[in-house]
Amino acid sequence: MPTRDASDSPRRRIIEAAIELLESGGPDAVSTRAVAAAAGMQPPAIYRHFGDKDGLLEAVAEHGYAQFLESKRAQLDPAPEDPVEELRRGWDMVVEFGVSRPELFAVMNRATGSGSDAAHRAGLEILRGRVRRLAAAGWLRVDEELAAQIIQATGQGGVTTWHSTPAERRNPALLTVLRESMVAAVTRAEPTVPAAETGPAPAARALHAALPDDADVLSDAEQRLLREWLTRLTAAGGTKTHRTSSCAGA
Repeated sequence: MPTRDASDSPRRRIIEAAIELLESGGPDAVSTRAVAAAAGMQPPAIYRHFGDKDGLLEAVAEHGYAQFLESKRAQLDPAPEDPVEELRRGWDMVVEFGVSRPELFAVMNRATGSGSDAAHRAGLEILRGRVRRLAAAGWLRVDEELAAQIIQATGQGGVTTWHSTPAERRNPALLTVLRESMVAAVTRAEPTVPAAETGPAPAARALHAALPDDADVLSDAEQRLLREWLTRLTAAGGTKTHRTSSCAGA
């Protein structure tokens, strides 16, 4: 007998249609009529399988968790050579998922159904396993429960900040710095740190900050031009990182 989420089942087709609409148009696009049409069914099928739109969104969240857990388990190494690198990879995977699939990520975080809750607990167990391996290898700086909370908070906070920042102002360095701040907070490993900037970027940044808004010596057009030049010089400095050497210890 096929499982209820078999790839050719009406339930699975409805969920996948809802996810496609969610990710292309946001929650408002997930109407029962639109989902039914996208799945090639009549609206009553939604109510028959899920009860209402909230039930459908719970099923979408559960399906998203299942996909995410599958990818986490595929990456899982029960005996990693470097548990700190395993921590980084796990954090990056969560953040990449949240950054690349924001609508689904948001629905998953809001879900309260039993299936989503069970999947969430399973994900936490994977995280706690990583933290436990850090502790066993002598890397952990704080207790295991606090470490897990810090890892979760920085990952979710990074995703939230990324999406709340206008696209033109997003800087990928934010996620790297946030991840390494997490590593420094929970482990005794040396973090990847921004390399020292060379060239005119630091001086341009300082001058930009020091410019008064109403400098009489420059016209408005000259001030705008100068600020544009300083912004370009600052951006040209780039954000390079390097990882300092580290070694484990008890």
